[in-house]
Amino acid sequence: MDVDEFRVRGKEMVDYICTYMNTLRKRRVTPSVEPGYLRGALPSEAPMHPEPWDDVMGDIESKIMPGVTHWQHPHFHAYFPAGNAYPSILGDMLSAGIGCIGFSWAASPACTELEVIMLDWMGKAIGLPPAFLPFEEGSKGGGVIEGSASECVLVSMLAARAAGIKRLKHQFPTVDEGLLLSKLIAYCSKEAHSCVEKAAMISFVKLRILQPDEHGSLRGETLKDAMEEDEEAGLVPFFVATTLGTTSCCSFDNLPEIGPVVRKFPSVWLHVDAAYAGSSFLCPEHKYHLAGIEYADSFNTNPNKLMLTAFDCSLLWVTNKYLLTSALVVDPLYLQHCYDHTAIDYRHWGIPLSRRFRSLKLWFMLRSYGISGLQKYVRRHCELAKYFEQLVRKDSRFEVVNQVKLGLVCFRLLGSPDENHEAVDELNKKLLSTMNASGKIHMVPASVRDKYVIRFCVVYQHATREDIEYAWDTITDFATELLEGPDKERDLNEERARRHRAALAHKRSFFVRMVSDPKIYNPAINKTPPPIPTSPGTPPSVAPASPDTPSEAGSIQLVPSTPKQSSWISWPLAFFFQSVDHDANDLPLRFRHLDTMVRLKSPNHGRRGSSPGASPERRAPSPSAN
Repeated sequence: MDVDEFRVRGKEMVDYICTYMNTLRKRRVTPSVEPGYLRGALPSEAPMHPEPWDDVMGDIESKIMPGVTHWQHPHFHAYFPAGNAYPSILGDMLSAGIGCIGFSWAASPACTELEVIMLDWMGKAIGLPPAFLPFEEGSKGGGVIEGSASECVLVSMLAARAAGIKRLKHQFPTVDEGLLLSKLIAYCSKEAHSCVEKAAMISFVKLRILQPDEHGSLRGETLKDAMEEDEEAGLVPFFVATTLGTTSCCSFDNLPEIGPVVRKFPSVWLHVDAAYAGSSFLCPEHKYHLAGIEYADSFNTNPNKLMLTAFDCSLLWVTNKYLLTSALVVDPLYLQHCYDHTAIDYRHWGIPLSRRFRSLKLWFMLRSYGISGLQKYVRRHCELAKYFEQLVRKDSRFEVVNQVKLGLVCFRLLGSPDENHEAVDELNKKLLSTMNASGKIHMVPASVRDKYVIRFCVVYQHATREDIEYAWDTITDFATELLEGPDKERDLNEERARRHRAALAHKRSFFVRMVSDPKIYNPAINKTPPPIPTSPGTPPSVAPASPDTPSEAGSIQLVPSTPKQSSWISWPLAFFFQSVDHDANDLPLRFRHLDTMVRLKSPNHGRRGSSPGASPERRAPSPSAN
């Protein structure tokens, strides 16, 4: 394809996209295909010779579109919005056309500097404190565009882990880093996104998952009790992940309570994940959710969720960029340049080296819509969710099970008075599966207060009240058909559902769970405490030492793990050694630190605040260069 043909084909592609967007209502929301459908439709090998472009485009409609889930469909109400406003699409188009790989300032100065400025614009617009902003006097903070909120959480945890091990190594210079690593423990709510657990697995640290309150909010007292308990057991708290706008029910952790608790543990990094809700803080009426943000060390949000910007575009801010970059710096000679001590090199701010010119689409969006235009979209999004909530509350067969603060409504059928909890859950599973199978509407489930609920999110960019009414009419039609069906059919469906669940349990991956439902975790990963091996030769448990027992600085003591039953710990090594079905051929656990906690004892052992992770200053001194 030469430039002349590209000029023609490019215009045709824009026309195709516009036609696709304008005719979505004529398509099913979800495809009716089975896994592997595409393999039989395409050749088994790549073509040896070039093919006409018209043939390629013809296969888009005949082979690709039948397997596409249409996230921009007016009747798609699953997950969260996936922005793709036209200025954002044009930004991605220009980024691809320029084709730069902006891993350093020298690799493309405009790519780096526009990103710095966009993070400054956005930080000010949503109301972050000056400590997060790059151009404020005396600030060590700054921001970066990552690929996803999962990356934001991971790099924040890696930075916290590096700082934690550095402090412990300074206090216990003769102890191996691997042993120090085994002492670190992170915290999050049961409602936190699964990416926190995956980050803990990658970081090889323990993660304690805590119960939220009745509204899905993690409270300060719950966190305080867990951290003090773990510190007494010889562990070192180093990272707390909080959420503003959780995936399952859009709940908000209590930052004003959590922040002061974290400050009592000087070695702990506080991260705030506002992937969905963060863009709503553009509106003054939603900024109250940011109360307590001054305690945070890092904050992330996704403009590709509630700000119409195309994926991928996740924004991460930190209050100390040196703690972040020092944990991720790898600086070979071929990447160095003469300005690397005065300019930002974003390759030190994340996992990938190569980076696209993603700030272009954010710049295009902010200039095309303005803050006022984006505020208008957010307010309309929330208004339509409130309208749907009203419709649900008017029907006595249903209940709303979350506090509707933004654009997400969690609801479910109540069932009959004589039905137990499990039967009502099965009823709602049947309702959701039937609706999704029809292709008329698409939603996903969640677990809220141990109830199976259906999530309804306002997703479509140009959604109207008519779209909300269509969705509610569809839901009530299926509900009526389900509730008035014969009991025999109902019993048969329940049996089918039971067999389906059994099949899913066999196939389920270690790393995938349904939306924020810890019951679907692999049980081999989550043990409270981890299982004690019973193979021949297992050593006896080591009794905890008395506080009066004399000990030298840096000595090691083994104590049993006894976390409360209201929380559980994700053990990053357990899944290597145990299967879901506890096969007799499973290898016994060989790492003894999975069965015991390791306590390092310092000279002032026994006094409050003398844990190995404590330090006189909240943050380490910043190095002179990035």
